[in-house]
Amino acid sequence: MNNKTISILGCGWLGLPLAQYLISKHYKVNGATRSENKNELLISHGIKPFNINTSDLNNTITGFLQSDILICAIPSKDLHAFKNLIHEIEKSPLKKVIFISSTSVYPANNKTITELDNTNDGPLAQIEKLFLSNTNLNTTILRFGGLIGPNRNPGNFFKTGRKLKAPNHPVNMIHLEDCIHIIERTIQYKNRNNVLNACADTHPTKREFYGRMTQLAQQKTPQFDNSSTSSFKIISNNKLKNQLNYTFIYSDLMQLTLPDF
Repeated sequence: MNNKTISILGCGWLGLPLAQYLISKHYKVNGATRSENKNELLISHGIKPFNINTSDLNNTITGFLQSDILICAIPSKDLHAFKNLIHEIEKSPLKKVIFISSTSVYPANNKTITELDNTNDGPLAQIEKLFLSNTNLNTTILRFGGLIGPNRNPGNFFKTGRKLKAPNHPVNMIHLEDCIHIIERTIQYKNRNNVLNACADTHPTKREFYGRMTQLAQQKTPQFDNSSTSSFKIISNNKLKNQLNYTFIYSDLMQLTLPDF
């Protein structure tokens, strides 16, 4: 029987199925959303609900942080809000923080990117640094590629007449199921202040990938703008695979089928 309690800040497209999976593995789960409208849904899945707005924290945060591990899975880039959140975390019994970030923190520089490469100076990268530089916290940063999975088939993203720029550039994507299993491995992995890139093994071109996705979605093949001269990046997942001993469930993006969405 697992006696750990996990607090998930953000029970949306990633956080809710993650909570359901962790409960199936006998973790206790606290789930935070901004709206009371989701409380009944969370309770129906065995999740203890908390209503938290990180931009305006109140006493509710204290109860929410009474757990072993915090997973931050919200899209907010409010630096001030995260400074306040970290102040509350420091007063809590939390042993570990897992912060869900993005490979968008890396600039495109026409090469393969590892965790040793420099990030940009945008708000997301600054929030990462808030966590990693705090010696009172044990933080793992998971930098996910583009998120795909149920109700998120990239083949449905294209509006009529929209042209896809740089069609010969590689993509960096990850399926929801891999996100969930990687987070589970990270919960179990004992390491301080770690950064891991997480995306599928393969990096087909935008032309290949979105052509395949629109085919699965029974949409028209997108139009391509071949005039773009922008830079690309290929995200390496080698560190993650080695440290977590992880094999991707959806390693080959071109092998995705309709049931995967």
